[in-house]
Amino acid sequence: MPAVTLPLVDADLAGCCSPAGAGVLDDAAAERLARVFKALGDPTRVKLVSLIAAAGDEGACVCDLVEPVRLSQPTVSHHLRQLVDAGLLTREQRGRWAYHRLVDGALEAVAKTLVPA
Repeated sequence: MPAVTLPLVDADLAGCCSPAGAGVLDDAAAERLARVFKALGDPTRVKLVSLIAAAGDEGACVCDLVEPVRLSQPTVSHHLRQLVDAGLLTREQRGRWAYHRLVDGALEAVAKTLVPA
């Protein structure tokens, strides 16, 4: 991978930045956000979120997620549970299989917390 050179910020621009502490998360919000990032810290889980997002409002069946991530059904279910616990997915039992959908606005809310107010 070729080296990337980033431009240096002019020292005169430092005054335009918001002061340290502006818009800082409280402890509870930081804990919740860390849980989300931990859940997304695994490439398999990121791929599962992508697959489920592509499935739309109908959601994705666990049975359809096993092959794309090349893992066993119990392992996929474990990863999905982590995403549900982090508040990114919902789970609905339909007969024998569980279907998962993205929580409306969950990814947008995570992204929004990273943008200074």
